[in-house]
Amino acid sequence: MLESSDLLLLGLIALVYMYWSNSQLAKEWAMRAVRAYCQEMEVQMLDDYIVLHRLWFKRDASGAIRFWRSYLFEFTSTGERRYKGSIVTLGRRVLNIELDPYRM
Repeated sequence: MLESSDLLLLGLIALVYMYWSNSQLAKEWAMRAVRAYCQEMEVQMLDDYIVLHRLWFKRDASGAIRFWRSYLFEFTSTGERRYKGSIVTLGRRVLNIELDPYRM
């Protein structure tokens, strides 16, 4: 028979899995947005990789609490030098994508 501590442990495991799954979907979605932006700006995203830099809770325009995430990535404009970029999302909405100054 299951005891309350077992149920608590199962609930905690379920919460951790839901957070991890949501984080992976958010990262994939942010990656697609970065790729599209880099293509639009005619730069090349390097390593096909973004990394979570910051995570917080913030309210969106409707007042709902969402995950605010900041990711970092690298890109190049000429193939000789690496530059840094960042994307900030709130839930599934892109708030900002920034590229460091780069040579054309």
